[in-house]
Amino acid sequence: MLVDTHCHLDFEQFDADREAVVERARAAGLARIVIPGVDLAACRRAVALAERYPEVYAAVGVHPNDAQELTPAALAELKDLAKHPKVVGIGEIGIDLYWRKLSLSEQVDAFRAQLRLADEAGRPVIIHDRDAHSEVMAVLSEIRPAAGVVLHAFSGDAAMAEAALRLGFYLGVDGPLTYKKNEALRALFAAAPLEQVLVETDAPYLTPQARRGQRNEPAHVQYVVDKLAEIRGISRETAAEATTRNAARFFGWEWRS
Repeated sequence: MLVDTHCHLDFEQFDADREAVVERARAAGLARIVIPGVDLAACRRAVALAERYPEVYAAVGVHPNDAQELTPAALAELKDLAKHPKVVGIGEIGIDLYWRKLSLSEQVDAFRAQLRLADEAGRPVIIHDRDAHSEVMAVLSEIRPAAGVVLHAFSGDAAMAEAALRLGFYLGVDGPLTYKKNEALRALFAAAPLEQVLVETDAPYLTPQARRGQRNEPAHVQYVVDKLAEIRGISRETAAEATTRNAARFFGWEWRS
């Protein structure tokens, strides 16, 4: 049994073959797929897909590169969407200093507002952090949602990982774990407590090494699990069961081994 705890569906691309994408995920043994929002339109689509497919769940939130969209009306709509029974988190939210489409202060304001929303809604948060490690951790030191935090596609160093783990955060790992020149990331996830690791695809991005050059999709999370098992010296079944259990605990859904 596998989970993909972070899958961005490119709706225009995937609409043509989404049935096949879901079937391939099922064939790969996936039990759950979480689709986070990046803007309000994506949040609505994610919830609609969650209603259509039993294994699909949604998170709702405004990405830092779209933080200007987070008006009071948008925040109110997110609050309503968060009440949906298949919405299991708030995200993807955070800070992005790579693209710098908006100022740091604008991103921080939107980040804080959505962290407060997560606390009000009792939902865990999915954090986007790109070239903003210290800034993200500073905000999370001020406002830490009680329901949980996962640092999606973790790209920080060992010191940041240690600090995050000490705070009880989860670390998300995806395709880059399999890349040939990523020994530092493999060392980090070989040492991290397995009970605080979530596996992801970030599809259609960050395709694992075995499928580089192709569009990523939920079925490919199996390559991340395989590499995680390899670097930790455990069986694929042990890695899959542990990360599936972690996801159930984090997102609050039922799980049976």
